[in-house]
Amino acid sequence: MLFFKHRRRNLTLQHELILILDFGSQYTQLIARRVREQGVYCEIHPFHLSTEKIAEMNPKGVILSGGPSSVTDKDAPRVSESFYDDLDSPILGICYGMQLIAVDLGGELEPAVQREYGHANLKRLSGKTEMFKDMPEELDVWMSHGDHVVEIPEGFHKTATSGESITAIESPERRIFALQFHPEVSHTPKGKEILRNFLFNVCGCKGDWTPAQFIEEEVEKIESTVGKTGNVVCGLSGGVDSTVAAALVQKAVGDRQTCIFVNNGLLRQREFEDTLRLYENKLNLNVIGVDASKEFYKELKGVTDPEEKRKIIGRKFIDVFDAEAKKIGKVKYLVQGTLYPDVIESVSLRGSSVTIKTHHNVGGLPEKMKLKLVEPLRELFKDEVRLIGKDLDIPDEILGRHPFPGPGLAVRILGDITPEKVELLQKVDRIFIEELKSGDLYEETWQAFAVLLPIQSVGVMGDFRTYEKTIALRAITSTDGMTADWARLPHDFLAKVSSRITSEIRGVNRVVYDISSKPPATIEWE
Repeated sequence: MLFFKHRRRNLTLQHELILILDFGSQYTQLIARRVREQGVYCEIHPFHLSTEKIAEMNPKGVILSGGPSSVTDKDAPRVSESFYDDLDSPILGICYGMQLIAVDLGGELEPAVQREYGHANLKRLSGKTEMFKDMPEELDVWMSHGDHVVEIPEGFHKTATSGESITAIESPERRIFALQFHPEVSHTPKGKEILRNFLFNVCGCKGDWTPAQFIEEEVEKIESTVGKTGNVVCGLSGGVDSTVAAALVQKAVGDRQTCIFVNNGLLRQREFEDTLRLYENKLNLNVIGVDASKEFYKELKGVTDPEEKRKIIGRKFIDVFDAEAKKIGKVKYLVQGTLYPDVIESVSLRGSSVTIKTHHNVGGLPEKMKLKLVEPLRELFKDEVRLIGKDLDIPDEILGRHPFPGPGLAVRILGDITPEKVELLQKVDRIFIEELKSGDLYEETWQAFAVLLPIQSVGVMGDFRTYEKTIALRAITSTDGMTADWARLPHDFLAKVSSRITSEIRGVNRVVYDISSKPPATIEWE
């Protein structure tokens, strides 16, 4: 068992670490999820992390991710020349990572005649192999690459092929392993077992990372960061993330944390009143409810740009927090329920990719914010947060809730925000969620919501022509929000929901269903 500093002062922990170097793959975060599912803690860092820094972290193993570049490109991302000699940990290269290993160590690469994308049949070769230990001779795998290795480096041997292509190579003596396919995606059915072979057989991991251990370590970290004096303010949204963050901080500092639950006028119907009661009666949080809906509506009046909406809401939240904090006194820290996907979508690990959207927790906040941030969930995925919430005895009424964006219904109303539009969407949303729950479909979907479109269309009700608003329904399946697929809800169910909405909600005469996956779409419309 190795030791490393886990981002906290005067606290050295016994822990295993797998380091993932990111070369820009859309699947990098999936690699992290698959590693953590095995009970092994991992971190993602940019590909150019120095070997000195890696040595300080002392990882049990290093994984080189895939990426969109070609290793033969002049400006292709690479590791340092001394990387393979200086590193004292096993290495696993995936897709681009395999091609990089091959070229850097003397092999040859050629562009494929046709880019290989999708399912492929892998044949495991006879002979010793660590990565395919106890695997069948043939496997279904998922490919996504334009180049392929045609000559392997000296000291390596082939362990698998797909047709005429080299699919996997190993050098047990140098403890370097490489796969052309993606074991982290669900389309590679045995991918979990292949990664497990690397983690446990090659790297010698024991799988010591659990929700209970995370809670213990994070509470110690919060205590160390905040200290023994001063107060903490936590911004509650009513969702899973901020609630779990508040519960963790309460374990660390007790009543020195004051939670502020703001009604920004953009929550679901009656969510402010019902959730505030739950916080007080079931979680015993020290919470203040603030109805600032009129202030938010005033700031948002006439604003249609989605990024501007997010920034306005972020700034207004901080204004409210500052005002309430002054009443409490001696407040130094603000707790936020920032998650890893929030960070990834807002900040590129490579520094060169385009930001998809500014997340409410990590972007758009005023530079002169006077409080320091405490983000205990910053490196976790949503399903990990729910597991930790169970260990903290947070009720299912909160843990089972679908994710809800910090800017609330502002990003589900395309165009300008008015109290009338919010009220209309609240009623539509209530019907959709009610029907999902009564049809036992709520828990089968990861997130479901309605979007008010800036579109009016012609309809007919009775003998009258109508020209009214359009609603889009969105329901997706996912595990962590990084990727998602549209939920295949029964046609009869969708027909019932549509009928209720157009019958009960005055002003809506058309309902459509969103069948876009992520990627290429995002989950929210804005």
